[in-house]
Amino acid sequence: MTATVHILQEYLRLLRMTETANELPVLLRNAEKMSWTYQEFLQELLMYELKRRDEKNVEKRLKWAKFPYHKTLDEFYIEEQRSLSTRQINQLKELNWLDQQYNLILLGPQGAGKTHISIGLGIEAIHKGYKVTFSTMGELVHLLKTEEYIRKSQMQLKRIRDSDLVIIDDLMYMAIDQREANLFFHLVNHLYERSSIILTSNKGPEEWGELMGDQGITMAILDRLLHRVEVIQLNDNDSYRLKHRSTIFEKESSQN
Repeated sequence: MTATVHILQEYLRLLRMTETANELPVLLRNAEKMSWTYQEFLQELLMYELKRRDEKNVEKRLKWAKFPYHKTLDEFYIEEQRSLSTRQINQLKELNWLDQQYNLILLGPQGAGKTHISIGLGIEAIHKGYKVTFSTMGELVHLLKTEEYIRKSQMQLKRIRDSDLVIIDDLMYMAIDQREANLFFHLVNHLYERSSIILTSNKGPEEWGELMGDQGITMAILDRLLHRVEVIQLNDNDSYRLKHRSTIFEKESSQN
């Protein structure tokens, strides 16, 4: 590599174009091989930098989201879930509801695919530039209760409050006391009209009051969550998760 290339790489690094600086020798070889004009070379160089910045931003937002696993909507077997059509999934993927700050409530039994759909929508949102965070209800309650004295909880809740989309998994899976319900209300109240929320639950909103132990707080939470909301009821047929589980056994051949 010539001294001139090294100098150019240093200039690029000073301009905070580190990815392009590392790739510069390859770009120069391609330019020579393809006989690019100066304008074509500059265009390729800038496109490469923009592409890598976008990829790094996506990686950063995926890490920030804290998904328990990475599953896209394309991996969801829509034919197994009779409550949703391909057209409806595609409409959700367009994220118009997120632009309009609509909430989504995914209801259904354990294993119906609620979490998979919520994560898939979160991944779609991240690739379109939105900030997303994921938390189970149990984890969220712990963060809220320890925010005053645990730095990690403060940081995580700041990310949640700054998100465009907040996914709360397993809402009302277990009962919460009045203090916890009050903390949850203040979070929902902060997100109201600022962010969209996806909630997954195996219990409908009409049952949430029993688990919160305070009808007044429950109504205040519902008032904000249901202002603009789409409720999706997933069917309770055979468990989606069980149908598509992996197995330690090899499939038997048709000869056996």
